[in-house]
Amino acid sequence: MTAGILYVVATPIGNLADWSPRAREVLTTADLIAAEDTRHTRRLLNHFNIDTPQLSLHEHNEQLMVPKLLARLQTGRSIALVSDAGTPLVSDPGYRLVAAAQAEGVVVTPIPGPCALTAALSAAGLPTDRFCFEGFLPAKRPARRERIAAFAGETRTVVIYESVHRVAECVADLSELLGSHRRAFIGREISKRHEQCRTADLGTIGAMLADGSIPQKGEFVLVVAGCAMSGASTDDAEARKLLRKLLPEVPGKLAAAVAADILGRRPNDMYRLMLEEKASLPDSA
Repeated sequence: MTAGILYVVATPIGNLADWSPRAREVLTTADLIAAEDTRHTRRLLNHFNIDTPQLSLHEHNEQLMVPKLLARLQTGRSIALVSDAGTPLVSDPGYRLVAAAQAEGVVVTPIPGPCALTAALSAAGLPTDRFCFEGFLPAKRPARRERIAAFAGETRTVVIYESVHRVAECVADLSELLGSHRRAFIGREISKRHEQCRTADLGTIGAMLADGSIPQKGEFVLVVAGCAMSGASTDDAEARKLLRKLLPEVPGKLAAAVAADILGRRPNDMYRLMLEEKASLPDSA
């Protein structure tokens, strides 16, 4: 028996008119829809009069459900994988199912469409020839700051997803660790009725979040310009060597401040390097 096809189907991130006829046809003709949240997807299906049965597939049950879905695919049935919005597997569940299907020789077919990542990049006015995607940063501030410090020297444009509950804190950390003058884009509610897109420096974006010019409501995508190439990076080895001597003796912030003063480097640069060095110390766990 010929195995079925696993379709990875992008769904609207806001405006329903963005959804392609091909995607609607696949969900109409598939034997089953594997949805991140069946209640959410049901509203989309009802709008387009699609009555294909659904099954829940999310991060908490994916490992359990993969064998069951594979069994259906191997009997010739087709399955459409969807997330709550946008392109599945882009900070959404589905990786285990796709990998398992490929391992079993099942055809996996992408049905392209809306994606907040590419939508934000297209409107950011920042370089897009090379970029990296960080997804959602850690919820807790110390871990988030360590992650930001880790990509502070990244020269590619960086894309981040952030929740409404943490977007102001995230922008504040980005501004402090990368520099308030670093160019960035914030997209709020992309493709929805209250869409708001703004490109400015991180300091300005933080101020707009604080004063309500950019309401802290909805879903957010941040696009941050990469670090400008400079000769300072060649001095990092010397700075790291100094920090490794200071960290066992004084608190991290003081070590960064002293190193910046001695070497004539920017405090933010030294703080980033300090976090990286501190994380590498044997007793940092």
